Amino acid sequence: MGAVGPGWIEGEVKAEMLGVIAEAKDEGVSNRRSCDTLTINRRRVVYWQERQRAGLSMDNGQPGPVEAAHALLVEEREQVVALARVAEYADLSHRMLTVTGWVKGLTMVSFSTTYRVLCSAGLMAMRGHHRGHNGHSVAPVRKELSGPNQRWCWDISYLPTFERGVFLYLYLVLDEWSRKVIQWLVSWSLEAGEAKRLLDAGMVAENILDLPEEQRPEVVNDRGRQMKAKSVRRLFEEHSMPQLFARPRTPNDNPFIEAMFSTTKTAPEYPGRFLDKENAEGYFGKFFAWYDNEHYHSGIDYVTPAQAHAGLRAAIVAERKARMEQQRILRKEVNRHRQWTSGTVLAPRMPTEAIGGMLGYGSG
Repeated sequence: MGAVGPGWIEGEVKAEMLGVIAEAKDEGVSNRRSCDTLTINRRRVVYWQERQRAGLSMDNGQPGPVEAAHALLVEEREQVVALARVAEYADLSHRMLTVTGWVKGLTMVSFSTTYRVLCSAGLMAMRGHHRGHNGHSVAPVRKELSGPNQRWCWDISYLPTFERGVFLYLYLVLDEWSRKVIQWLVSWSLEAGEAKRLLDAGMVAENILDLPEEQRPEVVNDRGRQMKAKSVRRLFEEHSMPQLFARPRTPNDNPFIEAMFSTTKTAPEYPGRFLDKENAEGYFGKFFAWYDNEHYHSGIDYVTPAQAHAGLRAAIVAERKARMEQQRILRKEVNRHRQWTSGTVLAPRMPTEAIGGMLGYGSG
């Protein structure tokens, strides 16, 4: 028989070995010498003998505690479910719901935790108006961005009216790094003059002409006649802003503006059709104010575009991570109080009011 390694030994084998050691002891052989002969660590044998004397099973149990020390608290689970059932948040994905909980100070759990809780509560049907991405699009090769106003993307989208065949047009400029809407306008016509007016207003709003020429943003657009118009191309050349053209019939070359139009037109309150230009301007004025200042964007670590544009993204994400770790530590302490004492006896539950105070929100 070779040396007994550190691996698990079946209960029947343990009992047989203890029997051999007991018989040897009756013959005057010490436990230590028997262990040396059987090439097994003496501490393991002592532990088995203690369990045998206590009448406990010799079978191998699962290692570790029955529940993780940082397991989700009952109060946190109830708070996540309650948040998901609020009518105002019915269209939010589980990720956006999680971020909403962070911002409002109601919950501090991860995306995966929210997903599991919603699944267990039967609340994880498709949330929102988007379907899953097909995964076939390939982004074009672009230089690395490190801040706002390094690359803009812009395009024009049709807006149906109540008259068949008559459209309004939404002109939009987006900062690719922060996803902030730099400038927008609604027009009855597709003209280079309107595009030039849009871009001029964007440059003024972001003080682009005050920047050194080498720090001005490059601009990505498709090959529409408004984008290729001489007046527009001359505008970019005069202000030292490189103009990049997407490939024909390749929307993935300009994906951020396309995604922005998708977000705009699949919003729950999007009317679908507009009565006139004033009606459209009224809607988009409110929508883009919400988008820039209140929408937690999944592409920029769930901060708002305005926060990212102002350079606050890193600080906000770092603070969230610190709060998440703090909550994890607190969760372990609460669970330890409830579930473990020196032996297998459960500790008394902490008062609900005390837990709510520790967590920073009510127990409901």
